[in-house]
Amino acid sequence: MSPVAAATGTPTGTAPGSSTLMGFVHRRRRGAELFLLVLALAVGVGGYAAVGLGVEGEVPADIIGYGGWLAALMVGAHVVVRLVAPYADPVMLPIVAALNGLGLAVIHRLDLADDTTFARQQLTWMTVGVLLFAATLVIVRDHRVLARFTYTFGLGAITLLLLPILPGLGKNINGARIWIGVGPFSFQPGEVAKVMLVVAFAGYLVLHRDALALAGRRVLFVDLPRGRDLGPIVAMWLVSLGILVFQKDLGSSLLFFGLFLILLYVATERPGWIVVGALMFLGGAATAYRLFGHVRVRVDTWLHPFDYYQGPLGQNSDQLVEGLFGLAYGGLIGRGFGDGDPTRIPYAESDFIMAAIGEELGLTGFLAVLVMYGLLVERALRTALISRDGFGKLMATGLASIFALQLFVVIGGVTRLIPLTGLTTSFLSYGGSSLVASWAIVALLLRISDQARRPLPELEPVDDDAVAEESTQVIKVGGAR
Repeated sequence: MSPVAAATGTPTGTAPGSSTLMGFVHRRRRGAELFLLVLALAVGVGGYAAVGLGVEGEVPADIIGYGGWLAALMVGAHVVVRLVAPYADPVMLPIVAALNGLGLAVIHRLDLADDTTFARQQLTWMTVGVLLFAATLVIVRDHRVLARFTYTFGLGAITLLLLPILPGLGKNINGARIWIGVGPFSFQPGEVAKVMLVVAFAGYLVLHRDALALAGRRVLFVDLPRGRDLGPIVAMWLVSLGILVFQKDLGSSLLFFGLFLILLYVATERPGWIVVGALMFLGGAATAYRLFGHVRVRVDTWLHPFDYYQGPLGQNSDQLVEGLFGLAYGGLIGRGFGDGDPTRIPYAESDFIMAAIGEELGLTGFLAVLVMYGLLVERALRTALISRDGFGKLMATGLASIFALQLFVVIGGVTRLIPLTGLTTSFLSYGGSSLVASWAIVALLLRISDQARRPLPELEPVDDDAVAEESTQVIKVGGAR
């Protein structure tokens, strides 16, 4: 393809102005991806060095080994993308590499203060995540194949969500029963379930969106859905309430219901579903507040955090208040690595890592992280827009919504916009289950992007004289009969 055709969008082998079935041909842009990956490595390795200088006054002794391992992981991921998904989006992989590297640096800073080894464990989980990323791209050569397993994925997701409830297998950690224990390891099955639910939702809605898009009664200029079509959203509402009641996990409950509602709206383009979903959410939230003590504690500590500061265990707002103190102390440009005190924040390495970033990197660093997440969601939604099949559009939208919803509830909780939910910040927070699942999500997005950006097969030129001669022969044969 000529440079002019690439710049103007003229299809390969087609004269400007001619009619064609082929569209704009995207360039591979793997060189741009590699350049951005170098910048992402500078963020991760530079942050690790800055932590050593700020806390211990010297560059960490293992900086070469650490930087080399990060570089090997990112170059390996880039090579896999170059080989099996050459037309994939060139921006998503560098963004997640930068976020993961920054998260490792912040966790390492907390390790130095608390004498823990969370950063080393997180690097191990990052390695597992990158390997799963590569395996997903190699195995799933066409995302449309996943549509065949719509109900299988749905059943698998429900099974995973039920596992923490089982006695002897589920574990109660920090008041939430969302973990299962396998030997010395703990695993959060909901992280895998959310990916499987996206596939199940996308496959189901592609098959039934025509029926779900039919309008029912019109109320205040909004066409509400028909009563007979409310079954799926009622079922998802009940599942979300079950997670809230039995697992005491407000974040996952909000994530799953919001995810289904977004996909339902995108598939049907009916605002009435948003109205019905919002009413069901408000009704469920009000009921949960009245009936369940753990929900009432979350809401009360959100509304009156300083009244519960340093209160009894399980009914205190120390995490929220210390996070707000840290954000205020960081100011515009932050205190710098080593000059803040983010260890005052309980579970700063997981739930409240954004508060630790705000304290030591300031509002500037806080907003920079938000911009990176915004770019990640934007590129994922762009992939949904250019996808050539309905299943790919819904699947990419759902995967983008996972990142967007998690970021909203995490940042909303840290800044006291909404009650705390307990979700982790993708790629930044400590947690193997979340990190591995997030890398798998990026792999699926790149697979959909590669399919969408890949040029269509060239059409063979049609010989007009041969077509005319064949038509004449057909007419003669028909006349002879």
